[in-house]
Amino acid sequence: MTDKLNRRKFLRGTAVAGAATLATPAIADGHATTLKMQAAWGGGIFLENAQSYVDRVHAMAGNSLKIDLLAVNSVVKTSQMQDAVHRGVLDACHYVPAYWYSKSKTASLFGTGPCFGWSSQEVLGWVNYGGGQELFDELMGDLGLNLVSFFNSPMPAQPLGWFKEEIKSASQMEGLKYRTVGLAADVLLEMGMSVVQLPGGEIQPAMKSGLIDAAEYNNPTSDRDFGMQDVSKDYHLASFHQSQEFFEVSFNKKKFNKLPEELQAILKYASEAENSNFYWNNTKRYSDDLEKLQSEHGVNVHRTPDSVMQAQLEAWDVVTDRIAGEDAFFAKVIESQKAYAKNVMGYLNLNQPDYKLAYKHYFG
Repeated sequence: MTDKLNRRKFLRGTAVAGAATLATPAIADGHATTLKMQAAWGGGIFLENAQSYVDRVHAMAGNSLKIDLLAVNSVVKTSQMQDAVHRGVLDACHYVPAYWYSKSKTASLFGTGPCFGWSSQEVLGWVNYGGGQELFDELMGDLGLNLVSFFNSPMPAQPLGWFKEEIKSASQMEGLKYRTVGLAADVLLEMGMSVVQLPGGEIQPAMKSGLIDAAEYNNPTSDRDFGMQDVSKDYHLASFHQSQEFFEVSFNKKKFNKLPEELQAILKYASEAENSNFYWNNTKRYSDDLEKLQSEHGVNVHRTPDSVMQAQLEAWDVVTDRIAGEDAFFAKVIESQKAYAKNVMGYLNLNQPDYKLAYKHYFG
């Protein structure tokens, strides 16, 4: 009963009622700069992650800077958040690039693009040291967006998701109505699926009603909060459809540029600091909740077959080649990513020991 009550609370987003703010510290001197930031999350671990970023800013800025963190839909809908920050209706937002890729498919390359043998950790390396940030800033300029963005919290690869039966071959996925977002939608369409793009809170009801046959969101913790274990018992981990995603924190550029340089630096470096906290905190939470899905809810956890993931890679090739042929800037970003991945993963693949071998040695 408690689990169901908690789930209802999560889905309603009652962590913030109406436009109430989260954890806003008292400002003693009355001279603090206040930024209004809306998150794309109504509750659960992602809203906690957004709050963690805000807490780091407050810890470093003291009474000089305050961020009012608002939950999903407090001021505008998620699909309108970027425009709201651009116009100054919001000062900032916490979301993922896949939520605004309809403006430019290149946006999806910053977190939900093809896998060139790298993880989200290396994609963030490309952003910071491989020219990715400069390309993103160029994209912002081309789109005429009044934004400054920082990226943080490299996520583990997202599960393939929840199905009505175990998936043993790519042919079983053909014709299935499946929920995903970003360029992953184009990839799975290429694989023969029928794709529906839904916000997180609508996934479980859609699968329960039969609107969709299968779905992914992001991780075992959020999936358990949504109650996916009540509509499916077959959960597939490992996939290339969204294998390297992270958060984007966007600020109104005019407002950001008016801040003292030390406050600008705090907003940037708090984002970098959140990378480590996210990995340590979320990896443990995901692992614990995966165990609960199996032991408490009877979920069958499968590793997605290599044949399915190979089919995904081939579909990615078709999709990226097609878009690159239509969009020179998209092609430019892809080539930059490939060059970085070839260089960095060449080293890492030679140097990293087989951790799975050691795991089997000790745990079977």
